[in-house]
Amino acid sequence: MTSASLSGVSNDDSIAINRLSQQFLLEYPKEAANVLEAYPLEEMASLLAEQPTTTLIRLWNFFPPHIADQLLPLLENRAQKNLLLAMDTPDCAQTLNRLSKEDKKRCLDNLPEDYANDLQKLLEYPERTAGQMLDPRVIRLLPDNTADDALRLLRQKKHKPIRKVFMVDADQQLQGIVDITALALCEGDEKLQQLALPPRTLISPFDSLDEVADKLTQFNLDTLPVIDINGKLLGAIQHPSLLRTLQDNSLTDIQAMVGVSREERALSKAFFAIKKRLPWMEINLVTAFVAASVVALFEDTIARFTALAVLLPVVAGQSGNAGAQAQAVTIRGLALKEITVRNWLRVLFKEINIGVVNGIAIALTTAIGVYIWSASFGLSLVIAIAMVISMVMAGMAGAVVPIVLTKLGQDPAQSSSIILTTITDIAGFMSFLGIATLLSALL
Repeated sequence: MTSASLSGVSNDDSIAINRLSQQFLLEYPKEAANVLEAYPLEEMASLLAEQPTTTLIRLWNFFPPHIADQLLPLLENRAQKNLLLAMDTPDCAQTLNRLSKEDKKRCLDNLPEDYANDLQKLLEYPERTAGQMLDPRVIRLLPDNTADDALRLLRQKKHKPIRKVFMVDADQQLQGIVDITALALCEGDEKLQQLALPPRTLISPFDSLDEVADKLTQFNLDTLPVIDINGKLLGAIQHPSLLRTLQDNSLTDIQAMVGVSREERALSKAFFAIKKRLPWMEINLVTAFVAASVVALFEDTIARFTALAVLLPVVAGQSGNAGAQAQAVTIRGLALKEITVRNWLRVLFKEINIGVVNGIAIALTTAIGVYIWSASFGLSLVIAIAMVISMVMAGMAGAVVPIVLTKLGQDPAQSSSIILTTITDIAGFMSFLGIATLLSALL
C-alpha cells in the first residue's frame, strides 16, 4: 500500500492501485486498521500521512489506544494537525493526556494557538468532571445576528455534528439556544433573538460526569451548555462524546472494584501494572490476616471438631456472595441516582429481609447436605444457624459500605470490595465457629 511497494508497475497501474487502497481504507476501516497494526510504527505513520483527513480519522477510531498513542507523535506535522483538529475536542484532550510531556507539547505547538489554549484548559480540570468533556468549539452568535449568519458558519464547520447554535451577549454570557432545524425553516433575515429559546438546564465544568448524564437523560437533551460561575459560556457537552466516556468509565469501575488502577490497560507495561496493583494486594493481605485472626480465636474448637474446618469455606463463600450481590445493586443505585445516602435505612432493611429469607432457604439446603455427609444433627443445626446470621450480616454490609464511602466523599467502586470481603469473611467465620463453640455439646 506504500509507494515503495508499487515499483515495477506502470504509472496507470500505480494510480489504480492507489485508488483501490484508499477505497479499502475508507470503506473498511476496521479491517484496514487490523492489517496496518502488523506494520512497523514508522511505516504506518508514513502511510497514514498520505491519506485524506476523512480516511485518517475513520481509521484512527479503530486503532487500540496503545497503538494510537505511539503512532500520533510519529505522524508528520500536517497529518497530525489535521487529525487532532478533526477529533472531537474531549477525545483530543484525553488522547493528549496519555502522551509524554514532550509529545504532548509538540502536538499542542502544532495546533492553532487559540485551540491549543482551549485544550490546555480542558486538561487542567479534575478527572471525571464536565470540564474534561466540554467542546469549546461551539458556534457563538450575538442576538442581532441573522439565521443566514448562523447557517454560513454551520457550512464552514460541516465536518462537525453540530445541532445547536448558542446566542451570547457581548460578555459571552449565554442568552439562549437555537436548534439548527429552526434555522433551516425560518426566513434568512430573521434574527437569533426571535428564534432562541432559554436553556432548559445548565452545568458547571466541575460537576461530575454522573450529574451530566443525569441532566442529559432527565431533560432528554443531546447538547448540554457548560457555563462558569459568572454565566459565561465555556462550551457544550455532546451526547455521543459523553456516552463513549461513560462506557469507558463503567469498564474502569469494574477494574477499580478489584483493586486495579483505572489507568491500566491490557497492554500496559508490567512495571506500571505492578506499581498500581501491589498496594491494593498488600492491603488485601492485611485484611486477610484480620479474618484469619478470627479463626485463630477458635483454634481449640476446630481441633476438637475437625469437620468445622471442612465446612468453614462454605459459610464464608455464601456470605461473600450475598454481600457482593447487595454491594452491586447498591453501587448501581448510587451511580444512577436511584438512591442517595439519605435512603440508607430503607436499603438496609431491604437487604436484611432478603438476607433472612435467602439465609433460611440456603440454611435448609445446607443442613440437609451436611446431615447426609456427617449424620450429625448438631453440626447441621450449627451450620444452618450460622448461614442465616452470616448472610444477613453480609447483606447489611453490602448495602452500608458503599453508602458510607459515598458519604465520606470516596468512590464506592474503588475500595468497597476489599472492605466488604473482610467483613463477610469475619461474619462467616465468627458466626459458624461461635455457634459451634456455644453448641459444642451437640457436636
